[in-house]
Amino acid sequence: MKKVVIFGGGTGMSTLLSGLKHFPLDITAVVSVCDDGKSTGRLRQEFNTPAMGDIRKVLVSLSETEPLVEELLNYRFETSSDLNGHTIGNLLLTAMNNITGNMSTGIESLSKVLNLKGKVLPLTEDNVTLVSEMEDGSIIEGEHKITKANKKIKRIFYKEDPIVCPLVLEEIKKADLIIVSMGSIYTSIIPNLICRKIIEELDIIDKKIMYVCNMVTQPGETDMFKTSDHIKIINSYLGNHKIDVVIANNGIIEQDIAIKYSTLEQKDPVIYDKENLEHMNIELIKNNYVIIKDEIIRHNVDKLALDIYSYLIGW
Repeated sequence: MKKVVIFGGGTGMSTLLSGLKHFPLDITAVVSVCDDGKSTGRLRQEFNTPAMGDIRKVLVSLSETEPLVEELLNYRFETSSDLNGHTIGNLLLTAMNNITGNMSTGIESLSKVLNLKGKVLPLTEDNVTLVSEMEDGSIIEGEHKITKANKKIKRIFYKEDPIVCPLVLEEIKKADLIIVSMGSIYTSIIPNLICRKIIEELDIIDKKIMYVCNMVTQPGETDMFKTSDHIKIINSYLGNHKIDVVIANNGIIEQDIAIKYSTLEQKDPVIYDKENLEHMNIELIKNNYVIIKDEIIRHNVDKLALDIYSYLIGW
């Protein structure tokens, strides 16, 4: 069975995993843990733990339990008490972290209950703070504040020097393919790539690095970005081993949906710039991955996962 190690966080990664779990693959999901908003941020402050929110989403996406369990883990309290805003999944992860003594063991224990199709690892056990230097020279600390700043990002780094989980490094060594998931480039993807140990391991391995490109831009992070711009940014944080393979959407997003996204969410379709891509030293897998569900743009995860699996086994 082929082994894939996927780097990411948040909705993009959980979406990708929900498709990949249906294929005969040995999956390890490495999740960035710098989220500090809402329930996750409060739990980080109170218990000095890594961020739980993205890990919860990934656990749910890989779970093969009943739909009711998914609903339970994502249930968010609406109350006038201190529980207001907290999700059941975040509270469970915090409890397991305290019971077992670390996040990795806590996730492993909870994974058995959820019957996971794969392994989930936090990038680090440390309670890290993401920092951004903006183009205007200002410095902003905290993932949530960076996202809300609505300023152009110059570079991303950690306030602390995170200790990468040893299990993550071991999984990279065993991988047949490294996948960089779609998602928020600066606040979900790059946080995995600004750790020296990760870059050292990626430089050593002779397996390929695949990037699944976003379909829409992210306000304040990738405004006006084309497919090639996403690749260039990620490559700038990688070491000597750059992206080898890119999966990109070449389907058309209907104009009325595109206008709605641009107006209400300041998100625009990522332009598939064929000419620029053809001059880059990459293998290119392109397809129409667009699905519109309840007027929300989504990847066709079945088609996406099939293309990844087909590439991996050499179809």
